[in-house]
Amino acid sequence: MRTKLCLLYGGKSAEHQVSLHTAKAVIGALDLNKFNIYPIYITIDGTWIEGEQLTAPVEDISALQFSKGETSAVITNSLSSRKYDVIFPLLHGPNGEDGTIQGLLEAMNLPYVGNGVLSSSAGMDKVIMKNIFAQAGLPQVNYVWFIRKVWQENKEAAYEQVEQELGYPCFVKPANLGSSVGISKCTNRNELDQAFEEAFQFDRKIIIEEGVVAREVEVGVLGNDDPQCSVIGEIVPKKDFYDYKAKYEDGNTALIIPAEMPEDIQKQMKEMAITSFRSLDCSGLVRADFFLKENGELLINEVNTMPGFTPFSMFPLLWKHTGVEYPQLIEKLIELAIERYTEKQQIKYTF
Repeated sequence: MRTKLCLLYGGKSAEHQVSLHTAKAVIGALDLNKFNIYPIYITIDGTWIEGEQLTAPVEDISALQFSKGETSAVITNSLSSRKYDVIFPLLHGPNGEDGTIQGLLEAMNLPYVGNGVLSSSAGMDKVIMKNIFAQAGLPQVNYVWFIRKVWQENKEAAYEQVEQELGYPCFVKPANLGSSVGISKCTNRNELDQAFEEAFQFDRKIIIEEGVVAREVEVGVLGNDDPQCSVIGEIVPKKDFYDYKAKYEDGNTALIIPAEMPEDIQKQMKEMAITSFRSLDCSGLVRADFFLKENGELLINEVNTMPGFTPFSMFPLLWKHTGVEYPQLIEKLIELAIERYTEKQQIKYTF
């Protein structure tokens, strides 16, 4: 009996296009003998459009983007009537990866792939995430953060705080965004001012991190209560840093899998990745990103609770080199979703 799988993609987010590419890749990898696939496209302005059941892989991404179908009210009825067995949110960034969609699906008591409300929202907000990591004892780069109003009221004080506590170079990022959108590297005050202006276009809160000279290494984590790690990979950008274009457009980056590093550091990195996974109460999957300094010091950078599945994405490549092929990886995530949902049904709501 085929599993009725609903794919949510698109979304009201600056990472909308990334989601479309992820959806195309996932659809192409799914076994149509095992799954009946139903797409729901969320437009850039937040409108939900329910498409017809897919009977073949989609070659043209625009065919996904402009699927015709029913709108929000009918979709809510489709979800609540249990038309689908499992929901797979292929959404990146705010209004999808940040706990909003997860909260809707929880309220409707539907099984869905990936992280829950808390882990999704905490993992999306880099400030909250780093605060939780600090509580868990995970070493990190130094950082400061600001909300837009505080910065607007005294820009000079904000810049002085960055210079005194972090110095240059530093990286300015929107707090609630991924895929390297809105990120700038700063080496002086003028660049810092421009970076603040850029980052605040994408969020009301930004984070500024100390720049370190280090290798960028990543590991995939898969599971629920007994998470497992993939082999470790390394990112070697040909540009100054691993920006949006390098990730999703020009592929201007070398991905080294497995990364060359001593076994004791690999062991430490995987232990830290599991600690980060558990500290955020994650489920299903994360990609954990680290900095490895020349002296062997390992610093956690962040986790991504819905890493991309594009041709240039690290997460599926890490698992491929670990022995889990792309279609198997997707099926494993669906199994984990059903496992977590089944466990939650044991919770009592009356006494």
